[in-house]
Amino acid sequence: MTHDVIALTPTMPDTKTLLAALHAGGPDLRVNGAAGGAVAELCRADGRPLVSIEAPRFLQLPGEAMRLLGQVVDGDPAAPVWWTEVRGASAIPEARRLAGSVAGRLTTVLGGTTWPREAAHPDVVTVPDADPAGQAAPGPTGVDIVTDKAAVVIHDRPIAAATTWLTDIIRFTTGTGRELDLITPPRTRLTLPLRSLLDHVPGRWIVQDPEHGYYDGLTGAELAWIDGHFAPVAEADGRPRIALAFQRPRADGEDERQLVLSLRTIHPATDQLILGGALECAWQVLTDSAPAGWSTAEPVNLPWSRRQLTALARDRARNSTPTWLVAVGTPERPAMATTRIAHTRAGIEEHITLALGHTADQHPLLEVLPKLAEALADRHNLATMVTELRPARADLTAPAHHEPPPIPLSFTLGPDAVADVGLDHARRALADLGPAQLGAASRPALHFTFGDGTNISAWQRLHQVTAYLNAGRKPA
Repeated sequence: MTHDVIALTPTMPDTKTLLAALHAGGPDLRVNGAAGGAVAELCRADGRPLVSIEAPRFLQLPGEAMRLLGQVVDGDPAAPVWWTEVRGASAIPEARRLAGSVAGRLTTVLGGTTWPREAAHPDVVTVPDADPAGQAAPGPTGVDIVTDKAAVVIHDRPIAAATTWLTDIIRFTTGTGRELDLITPPRTRLTLPLRSLLDHVPGRWIVQDPEHGYYDGLTGAELAWIDGHFAPVAEADGRPRIALAFQRPRADGEDERQLVLSLRTIHPATDQLILGGALECAWQVLTDSAPAGWSTAEPVNLPWSRRQLTALARDRARNSTPTWLVAVGTPERPAMATTRIAHTRAGIEEHITLALGHTADQHPLLEVLPKLAEALADRHNLATMVTELRPARADLTAPAHHEPPPIPLSFTLGPDAVADVGLDHARRALADLGPAQLGAASRPALHFTFGDGTNISAWQRLHQVTAYLNAGRKPA
């Protein structure tokens, strides 16, 4: 397990301050660059990394540090803050205190605080020249164990997020044909972006329960270390065995809900294209405001700008690399989205997941979904949209225990997709439920409404619609 300490300072750590912090281990340690210069590593003379320091991130958005760390910032929570992550290597006992000294020296000079608060100190930490543990694992900083099948990361934060270093590790695992095994204690929760990543890459959230061993934090399957990675433990009939800890009654977030939209847009690839319009439109309709900020990792550090995110996506597209983004709202209105942008044969595609949290006394705006579907179809090249309602935490984090599944509310088929399968054919997807026709009569979209999120049979209706439409598509 890496020993993470985060320095939160009101001003940027300059070169002089960083050098003073890097002397926390005395003059005999050396500094190496990693991750293309985005990470500085404090190493022993034999080259073994002891501590890694990420480039400081300027958090301009109110509430970002609090969202991921809790109430750690004294003073005005809306004030901008510099976030500097320091991680001590897991295999070297002195690395924990060394990380605390690096972060403590930053806050001693610049002011601010650290997470955890008690980790910070300004003392010089003496590190032995060598130890019997050997060299570090052959992977990015922060990986605890590397096998032919997996990279294991032991992570001990209250909120596990899609941080820069963790997304770097995911790139390492996918690029080398490994899976990510992310191990946390039971109290840890996942942010929506990290959960989204784990849903789309070979990886698993592994909860280490002191009483019940290891289990999958999203499915509850009991796990065991088998042949170099974690794998499910099967019952006699072959089904995964569900851990008792995962089945405990849900106590946190009672009566809270999440409204989740999954939408796909396809745009012509032109120089005039500005991305992010569909997400901004949905956010505006559902919250009366635009997204507050965006970034390629958490914490989110940039004010919302469609032009800037478009420029980034264009730069990456030139290298045939898709773009993955995170967007957040204000602390007063929990909302979060992930977007994957890729250049395909069909055009420039955006795959967006937007989630909005609702407390027990807040009611999701289900009545505006047809209006939103029409706006997306008319002005933002909507291909498809599925909306769902689920009992889940309003802060949009995922706990390590069972939560009821979402229930579909509606399905929208955009104008081009309707034309592809034929309007008359698409309208007959459900014999007892005609869709609403949205937009221009000459180029309509179709919107199927399944209910108010209380009837599980809505899943069957959604599957019927999608299977019927897929069977009727014209061959490419």
